[in-house]
Amino acid sequence: MKRTVLALATLSLLASAAQARTWDQIKAAGTIKIATEGAFKPFNYFEGKKLTGFEVDLANAIAKQLGLKVEWITQPFDNLLIGLNQDRYDFVIASHGITPERAKAVDFSDPHYCTGGAIVSKPGGPKNAADLAGKVVAVQVGTTYLDNVKKVNGVKDVKTFPKDTDAEAALMAGRADAWVSDKFLGLDAVKTMKGKLVQGDLLFQEKIAMAVKKGNLGLLKELNATLSQLEANGSYAKLSNQYFGQDIRCR
Repeated sequence: MKRTVLALATLSLLASAAQARTWDQIKAAGTIKIATEGAFKPFNYFEGKKLTGFEVDLANAIAKQLGLKVEWITQPFDNLLIGLNQDRYDFVIASHGITPERAKAVDFSDPHYCTGGAIVSKPGGPKNAADLAGKVVAVQVGTTYLDNVKKVNGVKDVKTFPKDTDAEAALMAGRADAWVSDKFLGLDAVKTMKGKLVQGDLLFQEKIAMAVKKGNLGLLKELNATLSQLEANGSYAKLSNQYFGQDIRCR
């Protein structure tokens, strides 16, 4: 997915202000603190009071493989990397697209899936970048979707919303001609809306990864090794097929 970095200067300042828990400290405590947004179905979202989704299940599987209990923290997307650099949690899994700007503020794991920003509209609406000329596009604030829509020539207006669900609602209400978001999120919305929405082309492709505080290399090593194990033993493919009917790892 997703998402552009916040204020890099602020993140860098926060990163240097305190020390993240090391892998040895996390292991000794027996509990790992993981943060996500909880509003990005089917990756991380609530069913009633239960936090679930592909990324939630994947992170739980990683923690189980590491022999750790999990403490989940949910935050608005724009707050997640700030909280990480304030040591409120150990790592973030919330569909952050890897960008050079973000990589200056945090350390990314190996990608846990690959995706892209897709155009979603009502039937007959915009389907590709050229179709967006003269149109109003809805996106979530603080995302790589916003950055990439701004690069499209001729877009009439880009409206930003706190959550993707708000951007989708704007499209459904006729306040936008198109909505740009993660392609799998878009597919889920198209399926749910049963003929009221269609998905068009990808505007861009990106790799998605977990984030740890800059320099927390011990934890990063454990996350990468465990993700690799889950991919090798079939656990990843099973989970991915459960949510998407396909294996969404990067090829």
